[in-house]
Amino acid sequence: MDEILVKYTNGNSRFAVIDGTMVHFRDEGNGYPVVMLHGAFSSLHTFDGWVGRLKGEFRMVRYDLLGFGLTGRHAKDNYSIEAQIRILKELLNILKIDRCVLCGSSLGGWIAWEFALRYPNRLRKLVLMDAAGHLDQESIPLPFKMARTPFVNRVVKMVVRRNVLEQFVKQVYSNDGKVTPALIDRYFELFSREGNPEAFLLMVNKTKYKDNTQKLAAINVPTLILWGEDDNWIPLDNAHRFLEKIPKSRLVIYENVGHLPMEEEPEDTSIELRRFIHGGGDQSNLFYD
Repeated sequence: MDEILVKYTNGNSRFAVIDGTMVHFRDEGNGYPVVMLHGAFSSLHTFDGWVGRLKGEFRMVRYDLLGFGLTGRHAKDNYSIEAQIRILKELLNILKIDRCVLCGSSLGGWIAWEFALRYPNRLRKLVLMDAAGHLDQESIPLPFKMARTPFVNRVVKMVVRRNVLEQFVKQVYSNDGKVTPALIDRYFELFSREGNPEAFLLMVNKTKYKDNTQKLAAINVPTLILWGEDDNWIPLDNAHRFLEKIPKSRLVIYENVGHLPMEEEPEDTSIELRRFIHGGGDQSNLFYD
């Protein structure tokens, strides 16, 4: 049996065949459903801090995106945003989730807001964390730029060693003290699992992406934008671009936090998420209904 499969599953891990691919997911807790989408180079484990703090109040659902984690390579090597959205929609149907709070980080944030454009009736609220989707050069993370270089894209399995992944993780964290050996192991072992490096190359070099950010104004659900001030992969300017374009949006910026606020600062971000879902406080009912 795959040692990585054993190491990174637990009693809450489940698999569903969707679009010919075994999708790894976890469904924990009770209450209103909160669905979480991770980013590139990552996995569902990036939300461990949120799930541990919030599963007593909410139904916390997360899964490994196509090309990452234990889901891995797509049966037809389709890593388009449309393919990712189909996986999300079908998983919601399988789990009988009609409406949810959808949270997306980085690439997962891009999938989340594109899903909100297509299926607004499936969402109660939307949470974007250092979300991707603006396709100008300044907004493209370093690993994507690296994977597009002629040499690296042929030998990515040899180039992306543990020490390289360590540097990537240190780039997405603001506080190096939180980057532990176990964290580096997780990122490296899941990224380098058989099929995943090849999937990433196909995702970066063969998949045609379209910048749909001009449509963001059509998102009609309350949207919370969480952003790390020290994000080295997607600049803080993008947070303000989302804020300006999405009508019912609110922005929270975290000082001394990098690209993964929910992973680097799970306590403060989970408190903000809880408030956003429950409502109340001194914020406008536009966001806290």
